[in-house]
Amino acid sequence: MNKGRMEAFSDGVLAIIITIMVLSLAAPHSANPEALRALAPALFSYALSFLFIGIYWTNHHHLLQATKHVDGRVLWTNLHLLFWLTLVPFATAWMGENRYASWPVALYGVVLLLAAIAYFVLARALVALHGKDSVLATALGRDVKGKASVLIYLAAIPLAFERAWIAVALYFLVALMWLVPDRRIEKVLPK
Repeated sequence: MNKGRMEAFSDGVLAIIITIMVLSLAAPHSANPEALRALAPALFSYALSFLFIGIYWTNHHHLLQATKHVDGRVLWTNLHLLFWLTLVPFATAWMGENRYASWPVALYGVVLLLAAIAYFVLARALVALHGKDSVLATALGRDVKGKASVLIYLAAIPLAFERAWIAVALYFLVALMWLVPDRRIEKVLPK
């Protein structure tokens, strides 16, 4: 089946996720710029989550660029990814509103971990559909960044109960790793 509907649906869900996140930011009741200081944790949480959603959107786009078609298994694995991503606004708000307390920071990491695993499962389902010698399989290769991200999340989640700021720094490190453009797929696509 054609991949267009899956791509359009995913784009819509990701746009809604960002909209929900920004709508959960409450404006201060004071016109004094000092009032923004109290919002700093929520604003940083929003910016970090916006960055993650943007990373997923661009990588999902690249993944589908190297895809010719999808099947039922791919549709369900894509929904699996979207499910975890729809929890990002909740985890973001809880973490920001509670000033990076241990449980919210750990939950944020769990959501990121499960989204990363779901993305990996989606990529593997697409490779299985298109074959081990496909452009997509060649582009993904060993997926070192994807596997490193999962390992960093696994380390950060328990750290949230010792030093929550270290866990948040590790989440930010993963975002920075992915912020560097991933050109694996662009390199193997025909010009």
